[in-house]
Amino acid sequence: MSIATDTGVKARVHPSPNHNDRAGDGPIDMLILHYTGMPDAEGALRRLCDPRAEVSAHYMVYEDGAIVQCVPEARRAWHAGKSFWKGETDINSRSIGVEIVNPGHDGGYPDFHKVQIDAVIELVRDICSRHSIPPWRVLAHSDIAPDRKMDPGEKFPWGLLAQHGIGHYVDPVQASGGIFMQEGDSGQPVEAIQSMLAIYGYDVAITGVFDERTRNAVTAFQRHFRQAKVDGIVDQSTVETLHALLASLPSLNA
Repeated sequence: MSIATDTGVKARVHPSPNHNDRAGDGPIDMLILHYTGMPDAEGALRRLCDPRAEVSAHYMVYEDGAIVQCVPEARRAWHAGKSFWKGETDINSRSIGVEIVNPGHDGGYPDFHKVQIDAVIELVRDICSRHSIPPWRVLAHSDIAPDRKMDPGEKFPWGLLAQHGIGHYVDPVQASGGIFMQEGDSGQPVEAIQSMLAIYGYDVAITGVFDERTRNAVTAFQRHFRQAKVDGIVDQSTVETLHALLASLPSLNA
């Protein structure tokens, strides 16, 4: 790796061997945000650079806002794992992965630091600008792998990022009851919410049965877009927030 970073934002290089060629000739058109989910930053960085771990990301953002680049953007970093979005399953080949230092839910899940989020905003704006990544393809790890991931979690300030032009976002409708659907339910209303989630991009089968897969997708949706109440139960707020997001997509994007 060259000493120079790909980003114009202040960063240093800390190379990881964990990368390979991107598959196909498609564009880099997604950006995935993660938290490290480890007790400390240095342990997380060691893991991202350990060939035995077989995991990596293009960038990592420390609590104090310092940024390291581990993998060149032209290369396929191994950050998404088994994942899905709008029919795509090799998310690593078309995305940039950004790890944000935070011990995560298993480590007490502290708030993200303001200076850290400021650095994330600056970095992500730069990446999205250079690669023309549309707002609706700036996603959480939990969005693309809802059955196994929670990061960056319900404390991540997506609304603040949206104020800086990053990500697809609408003000969530306040949770106040109405239209309750949960795991075990079935019928046309369940089919409708499954269809809406699938149109947006989530890995949901449209069966009319509210199964575990549907609950995971609903939970991931809430964790990103309706953070005040993350319970995997479809209420009026969840439906109306999802509907507003779909309505604000230009021609249902691409």
